[in-house]
Amino acid sequence: MIYLDNAATGGRKPDSVKKAVNDTLSRLCANPGHSGHRLSETAAEAVFDVRSKIKKMVGATSETEVCFTQNCTHAINVVLSGVLNSRDHVIISSLEHNAVLRPLNYLKLRNNVEFDVAEVYDTDDELTVRRIEKLINKNTKLVLLTAASNVTGKRLPLRSVGELCRRNGIMFAVDGAQGVGVLPLDMNVMNIDYLCIAPHKGLYAPMGVGVLVARKNIDNILISGGTGSDSANPYQPEELPERIESGTVNLPGIIGCGAGIDFVNSLGCEKIYKHEIDLCKELYRELVKMGAELYSCAPDMYRYAPLVSFNLKGYGSDEVGNYLSKQGIAVRSGLHCAPLAHKSIGTLDRGTVRVSPSVYNSENDIKKLIFLIKRLI
Repeated sequence: MIYLDNAATGGRKPDSVKKAVNDTLSRLCANPGHSGHRLSETAAEAVFDVRSKIKKMVGATSETEVCFTQNCTHAINVVLSGVLNSRDHVIISSLEHNAVLRPLNYLKLRNNVEFDVAEVYDTDDELTVRRIEKLINKNTKLVLLTAASNVTGKRLPLRSVGELCRRNGIMFAVDGAQGVGVLPLDMNVMNIDYLCIAPHKGLYAPMGVGVLVARKNIDNILISGGTGSDSANPYQPEELPERIESGTVNLPGIIGCGAGIDFVNSLGCEKIYKHEIDLCKELYRELVKMGAELYSCAPDMYRYAPLVSFNLKGYGSDEVGNYLSKQGIAVRSGLHCAPLAHKSIGTLDRGTVRVSPSVYNSENDIKKLIFLIKRLI
């Protein structure tokens, strides 16, 4: 099958990642930092090495800021529940995923947290920033934005928003699920306080491990328990990463994440990005010729993540997705867990067909996809 659903999860993992996971299961199955024997210490050193790789990739200050979670959604929940209190106000964008919207709605009902949605303007980043600025009030504590929409691919103006937050004393969090490993993200340059990462996407890691890079502390914790440190203390440690990492971490997933980072670094994020966006450009040009309904401007390296969403007149998105699946091509159809984004582009009633290539896809894959779409219409 030709896999073109990499915005959901990387469909092909590098051999080096698979080897790292297998080696961990075969030779390093010890609880990192929770025991005093050499194997446990070796596992802890290996985890620290991955923290160091993530720190360097995203511009964190210290390895202690790199916290491992169950997935990116878990990381987002840790941030929202961890820093918000009653009557605090949050600003999000009109392109956010349910990983942001649902926790905020829960906190609104449970803890009286308030939030507003800022409209994203596809061709005018300055207008987007002004819209966010207009929504700031005296209770605004956090702005949380996706690095790029998983529906349209639109990249948000993170650096400008980070500067806005810094000037106003507001914390800034980023959902980096569609960004890290593909898009340039630097927490220091962009003034990001919390960066949530989905390593199974752009970092080619296994599923089941997420990352929260926290440059500020987490006051309220979702989970407490054993951390392997300060065990006589009946309360959760205050320091990161122990404050977040209760229980046994996903050691094979973390080591696989480290191997995935090495793979990305060996090719270079910019090279990966250019390859994927060029494939999107080719698809976009052909879809325009076919009269397909498209929901963004032509993909380019400065404004979009590498994905294309479209619909075909006379067909539902699920119909197209099922047809392509039967022909041996995997794409995503429907609402992509992002109803805010679909409402913004007018497709809440039917969703879209989404194509998202990876470094492993080729021009021939796109040509076959185009051929099959032409045959359908």
